[in-house]
Amino acid sequence: MLHRIARLAIVAPRRIIAGAALLMVAAAIFGVPVAKSLSAGGFQDPTAESSEATRLLTEKFSRGDMQLVFTVASDAGAQSPAARAAGLAVVEAVDASPHIAYVTSTWTAPPPVAADMVSADGTIGLIVAGITGGENYAQRHAQALVDSIADTVLPAHPDVTVTPGGQALVYSQITKQTEHDLLLMESIAIPLSFLVLVWVFGGLLAAALPMAVGGLAIVGSMAVLRLVTHFTDVSIFALNLTIALGLALAIDYTLLIISRYRDELADGVPAEEALVRTLGTAGRTVLFSATTVGLSMAAMILFPMYFLKSFAYAGIATVAFAAFAAVIVTPAAIVLLGPRLNALDVRRLLRRILRRPEPTPKPVDHLFWYRSTKFVVRRAVPIGLAGVVLLLLAGAPFLGVKWGFPDDRVLPASASAHQVGDQLRDDFSDNSDTAVTVVVPDAAGVAPADFDRYAAELSRVADVSAVSAPTGTFIDGARVGPPVGATGIADGSAFLTVSSDAPLFSDASERQLDALHAVAGPGDRAVQLTGIAQINRDSVQAILSLLPVVLGVIAVITFLLLFLLTGSVVLPLKALVLNVLSLTAAFGALVWIFQEGHLGALGTTPTGTLVANMPVLLFCIAFGLAMDYEVFLISRIREFWLASGRTRADNDESVALGLARTGRVITAAALVMSISFAALIAAQVSFMRMFGLGLTLAVLVDATLVRMVLVPAFMHVLGRWNWWAPKPLVRLHERIGISESGEPTAVGPTPEGRPASKADTG
Repeated sequence: MLHRIARLAIVAPRRIIAGAALLMVAAAIFGVPVAKSLSAGGFQDPTAESSEATRLLTEKFSRGDMQLVFTVASDAGAQSPAARAAGLAVVEAVDASPHIAYVTSTWTAPPPVAADMVSADGTIGLIVAGITGGENYAQRHAQALVDSIADTVLPAHPDVTVTPGGQALVYSQITKQTEHDLLLMESIAIPLSFLVLVWVFGGLLAAALPMAVGGLAIVGSMAVLRLVTHFTDVSIFALNLTIALGLALAIDYTLLIISRYRDELADGVPAEEALVRTLGTAGRTVLFSATTVGLSMAAMILFPMYFLKSFAYAGIATVAFAAFAAVIVTPAAIVLLGPRLNALDVRRLLRRILRRPEPTPKPVDHLFWYRSTKFVVRRAVPIGLAGVVLLLLAGAPFLGVKWGFPDDRVLPASASAHQVGDQLRDDFSDNSDTAVTVVVPDAAGVAPADFDRYAAELSRVADVSAVSAPTGTFIDGARVGPPVGATGIADGSAFLTVSSDAPLFSDASERQLDALHAVAGPGDRAVQLTGIAQINRDSVQAILSLLPVVLGVIAVITFLLLFLLTGSVVLPLKALVLNVLSLTAAFGALVWIFQEGHLGALGTTPTGTLVANMPVLLFCIAFGLAMDYEVFLISRIREFWLASGRTRADNDESVALGLARTGRVITAAALVMSISFAALIAAQVSFMRMFGLGLTLAVLVDATLVRMVLVPAFMHVLGRWNWWAPKPLVRLHERIGISESGEPTAVGPTPEGRPASKADTG
């Protein structure tokens, strides 16, 4: 197939380029507006207890899907005429919206509730509303309402500060911030990547080709994402991956193909034959690598949260378009440009200006990567142990990881939702974020005495400040008054509000949830808990319960694909171990910086936790990218191994030659890929900054310490056993294996240690 593609590129390059250009334009027209169809949600497990309880509250009690909160601040006090007038005007505007389920405030609530809705210093009053529309549309309704109030209500009250916030606005502001961050990321990544490509390729035309391939991959995957939104929810954060990964993989794959093509020309092969050979070798590696990366990301579809599923959709689409463009468009461009591929060589111009001679080709044994590999091989055991210990030490902070749910603090401190969140945490004694709502789905026939008993027992749980039940308010097991806040019975169901003093995501909060679950329901009826603490627990549990399955799927896919490539069962196992090891430094850095707050948390607000989705997302994507470089390197090493006498010395020489031929390509590709991911660090949403840093560290560690140090050290220690497989698997690989160069399948050592012969494999 690849040979036919090469022949087609030779015969009809203009048609291929024209077709690709039309496809790119069509994909851009359809795909670029995709951000308007995406959501900032998707962190919750839709099948969990907390999600079911939230749906019941919305359907039967008109509680709304999300909260919209306004703080009304005045130096004269929350009860001053100016603050009251502004607050009541906002309440009236909010209540007039068709998307509001309820609204209460400092000035309209009953006295017991109103007292809790004034700050400790008396200067800030609250307006709390429930807004409908689900995880996707509630945020849009909230933003439209906030904009309307800012235009029509607030100008009449200049002496009062009204600040909007709440979960609905958090999601809306995350969406707007992400759209802004995407433009910033592109403005950083594209120029820097182009400069690196100019340094690698020299010629401006050769450097522009990977950028064009990356553009096709990006707009193509955007079009796919927009198409997917017609069938299911998609997270807006998937766009970050689409841009960063599309640019990185397109450059990776195009760089590999162009570098191999130049190597073939340097060996004296005619141009057309060089292109056929290039696609038969490097093109095959690209497709194999893309399959591995895509399948690793596809495993995220198994998680129930659409946040993770969205990255799977984006990853698969981006990898597919990048590979398609690399193996079809790049050969056609090479043919069309011909000798002009090396035109506009900036390096040659600089050498002339600096009056330096043209570089002369070096023998392979004089190349840096060859000599460095030989150095590692001579000291494989101490260097290998030192590398492993270094990575384990860097990953040690991850042992203390704590999981949390994203709240307003993922936004920059300048965002109004973050400011409102800080006010609620610092200035109000009763923070609704820590409250737990207990839903009784089947409350028909439950006696008031049963509700009294249940509420009294809940109020005795540690760190519970009060329980508001349909029959009254309870503190420390005693009734202290009538129901306070939003509680009640409707349509055969009931709910209670448990006010909590336990900090979110703390050990005390976890113990409190356990104790609340342990209390028998009213009339022995089943109950469901919701609230941020329970939502976080359900989300973490959904991830942890499926994590072994996802990791197992990735491991099996990786093992099978590498076996098909190498014919060995040892190299796939080595790849699994080293790929996991290469991620330890990134995981440790996430905890040390973003959870513990070192280095100023890189300008974010540390909460003492990590969003549980991010390490899983980082693992699936970074593991796939690590396999990208593994395939690049091992496929070339295997070429030299198959052409050798297959002795232990030949194994070491094959490793050195493979690194000599791919070291510069892998380093350049990793540099460009790290630039693409490092641009995510400029994002103002904290967990995307975390994601960018994690991927950048993972790529750099894998391409340097792992590929260039640990791989040769491990392969030297294993010797000829690198290429071993049981005889039945050897025969299987001879039938279905993937040969990079068309040579016979590699055969591992025999038990006697002599080179294997055909007779050894039957």
